[in-house]
Amino acid sequence: MKKILLLLFFSFLLPKTYAQEYFPNNESVQNKTSNFTAFTNAKIYVTPTQVIEKGTLLIQHGKVIGVGTNISIPKNCTTINLDGKSIYPSFIDIYTSFGIEKPKATTERNPSYDTNRSGFYWNESIRSEVNAYQAFKYDQTKAEELLKAGFGVVGTHVPDGIARGSGTLIALNNFEKKDQLLSDKVTNHFAFTKSVTTNQSYPSSLMGMMALLRQMYYDLDWYKKGNSTTKDLSLEALANNEKLVQIFASEDKLNSLRAAKIAKEFGLNYVLKGNGNEFERIEEIKKTNSKFIIPVNFPEAYDVSDPNQANQMELKDLRFWNQAPTNLKVLADNGIIFALTTDKLKKMEDFRPNLLRAIKYGFDKTKALEALTTIPAALLGKSNVMGTLKTGSLANFVITSGEIFDEKTVLYENWVQGNKFVVNDIATKDIRGNYDLTINAEKYKWKIDGEITAPKSEITTVDAKKIKSKLTMTNNWISTVIKPNDSTKTSFTRLIGYVEDTQNLSGKAILFNGNEVKWSAVKTSPFVKAIDSSKIEKNNMIIPTTFPNVAFGNLKKPTAETILFKNATVWTNEKDGILEETDVLVKNGKIASIGKNISDASATVVEAKGKHLTSGIIDEHSHIAISNGVNEGGHNSSAEVTIQDVVNSEDINIYRDLAGGVTTSQLLHGSANPIGGRSAIVKWKWGAPADEMLYKDQPGFIKFALGENVKQANWGNVNPTRFPQTRMGVEQVFTDYFQRAKEYDLAWKNYNSTGKKGKGKAPRVDLELQTLAEILNKERFISCHSYVQSEILMLMNVAEKFDFRVNTYTHILEGYKVADKMKEHGVGASTFSDWWAYKFEVNDAIPFNGPIMHNAGIVVAYNSDDAEMSRRLNQEAAKAVKYGNVSEEDAWKFVTLNPAKLLHIDDKVGSIKVGKDADIVLWNTNPLSIYSKAEKTLIEGVVYYDAQKDEAQRVAIAKERSELIGQLLQEKNKGMTTQEPKKTEKKEYHCDTLEE
Repeated sequence: MKKILLLLFFSFLLPKTYAQEYFPNNESVQNKTSNFTAFTNAKIYVTPTQVIEKGTLLIQHGKVIGVGTNISIPKNCTTINLDGKSIYPSFIDIYTSFGIEKPKATTERNPSYDTNRSGFYWNESIRSEVNAYQAFKYDQTKAEELLKAGFGVVGTHVPDGIARGSGTLIALNNFEKKDQLLSDKVTNHFAFTKSVTTNQSYPSSLMGMMALLRQMYYDLDWYKKGNSTTKDLSLEALANNEKLVQIFASEDKLNSLRAAKIAKEFGLNYVLKGNGNEFERIEEIKKTNSKFIIPVNFPEAYDVSDPNQANQMELKDLRFWNQAPTNLKVLADNGIIFALTTDKLKKMEDFRPNLLRAIKYGFDKTKALEALTTIPAALLGKSNVMGTLKTGSLANFVITSGEIFDEKTVLYENWVQGNKFVVNDIATKDIRGNYDLTINAEKYKWKIDGEITAPKSEITTVDAKKIKSKLTMTNNWISTVIKPNDSTKTSFTRLIGYVEDTQNLSGKAILFNGNEVKWSAVKTSPFVKAIDSSKIEKNNMIIPTTFPNVAFGNLKKPTAETILFKNATVWTNEKDGILEETDVLVKNGKIASIGKNISDASATVVEAKGKHLTSGIIDEHSHIAISNGVNEGGHNSSAEVTIQDVVNSEDINIYRDLAGGVTTSQLLHGSANPIGGRSAIVKWKWGAPADEMLYKDQPGFIKFALGENVKQANWGNVNPTRFPQTRMGVEQVFTDYFQRAKEYDLAWKNYNSTGKKGKGKAPRVDLELQTLAEILNKERFISCHSYVQSEILMLMNVAEKFDFRVNTYTHILEGYKVADKMKEHGVGASTFSDWWAYKFEVNDAIPFNGPIMHNAGIVVAYNSDDAEMSRRLNQEAAKAVKYGNVSEEDAWKFVTLNPAKLLHIDDKVGSIKVGKDADIVLWNTNPLSIYSKAEKTLIEGVVYYDAQKDEAQRVAIAKERSELIGQLLQEKNKGMTTQEPKKTEKKEYHCDTLEE
């Protein structure tokens, strides 16, 4: 008898995968009886919206044969009664790296500028020839994690590079290896991520990655038309994979908009793998008409119990923790089609709790089931074989104790292609309740609660003293270890028994002295789940989303107003000069009227007596509000990249610039290479998307650079090896590239000329040379980073050789030495007011530089090149009065009308003139004073900064922080998992900033 008990005791310790079968574990018998399997009396979710009560699911050979209420059950069919249980289609995750070994990062430190590969694309981050099925190895351990979470099918790929190659579709079938590969090539993958396997320096920035993708697609089109004389396996693979589902890992709401922009340019249809912050830009996300794959990796609560650490937290990070669980609801409410993914979860066990949390915050349960079944199947074009339990579909389904998204529901089994994986024993009986326990005539009270599959024990004596006990249950065998409080450390009593009747439990007890006795327990009352009101998880109050969703964002997007400024001192920047006690009417985004005694019944009147009204400040040279890299320094020319791709509309520096009276800026590429990237001229419309910030019909500009940076003289220990390494090499770069651009332009003109267009092989579209050709054709302007007079003269000579003119020298701190030559060439100057001696090549700089060039007849502007300085350019302008006796009016033009002229936008901005854009600033006093403050900053008649509103926002922000910190402290008090507060390190870009 003891041997039998021991065998039974050890049997329930076996892994759950091998729990009790519905039929004998005999191969000959199983083969005869498993031809058909019928699951009867279940609530069957054929689809998320088609539900059958008391239905039958019939499967054979891994597929659904029939489903309904009147299914005829064949002979030799194994029938499983699931009365009270539910059946759902197994989940599908189409974005994983399941079974793929993590790519090994290169250990080579020295940068490479060319590729060592032969027969492939010239850039090693284009890895479209990679096929996941060739690198795939089934991972049974990971598969079990996914099966326990309810998944039956996953898409997997190699997550490395910008063009990542094809993905494969895998059935999580732990029993039939031959059936695991459902489709070898089903998806084609892309991302804004450089390959870790290469030391190729290009691309080093987000804008470089976007330019590379564009060039790749142009090359693909050219290659497909038979223009290439050599074979390229990467482009071949791209062409072969065009009909696959194209998945782009954007990983951020702004990057999703950028990826959608590329898709629109090339007529593509990306499925975008998002980040979970889509709700913050839902209007723009919706306009992309894209389908998405969305993670549910909500951030853990922050431990803000230390006030010093809490104060380091950005409001936007605190707010995102609060708002993130609403993302799925917001997406669904806006009609966006999306599938869910487990990607980026710290552990698979977080998937269900996070999803249930999203449901608690309003995400519809039916939508949730669709996002895990029918939608991913449809995105893959596999709706006929998976995602539902319709006849003909794969027999992939889960059996649950009830509604799948109920917290109390137990997932019992996950069947994949007709093979059963046991998550929890479906035959487990519910023993929870209150019992009278008897052990060898000793009486106790026994309370069993917890979960059905994980019950907990609480035993008390007749005089209400608690006794330590631990209960385990497997395959309906229960084992309880009891340790009386007044006994020695080794005085354990062990109860063993098999549950047949949940009203009466019984079995053998082994006492601490080794004697065996009987025990029994009679149920006295049923289980009632105790509710601890202090631990009831209530939904946190959700902080409203603002535009942008950071500190000082607007609850509503501001709109244009009709505003009448009365009795202001108006700095017109026109021939009228400075007008005293003058009215200015702003209407329909324009300056409508200037004069005395203006009236408009529809206008909001602003009394401006004693205050000064000016045009908005224009910063000709700025590097704020740029995402993931201001320099694309991987090549000595990066004319193909553009800052317009990477404007960061949520940078707080935008708001700070507005507070300093700045309304327009030119965002320039850095100075890492002689020929940099194209610039973006933006209006700081705080809260608007990046595309709306871009100046309409803006002139084309590009950044060039001279001096120390471009020849890598100050790059530290990066082992600079890129050409050029000398100043004479810089000149040769310009000459070579312009000669190539000239030949490229001529080739296209010849090809497009009458009688030749479409005949012969077309020239290859080269975005880099195309941009440089625009300069030669006087369609794009150069703003050149410069310091030393010899180089200043050199570039003008190169320009004149190729018959164009340099538009602007920026920095130009030795401009005073060659002002006459600059005047003769026709170039303008955008300089610093009084910077000098901060590096070797500015040792000769003087604060009189700007006034000297101004007096020589050159259009002079003062720029910031710095996030902090851009907030006080009004004071920089005042230095022209101090150092050069420039008049106040002309000094003010250094930061308003003159930069507008340099940017060729002075017909719309830069002065207060009827018909111009209402980009104006109201100052409390003379704008050149160190005491002046901007009270209102308008762009096209919209108030984007208001000093009084700013004060109110500061109070609101403090209150919001307090509310969020309170919520976080409650999370910790409830015992929720927390993470250490993290300070978001902001990278302020300068001309020489390089991405790591």
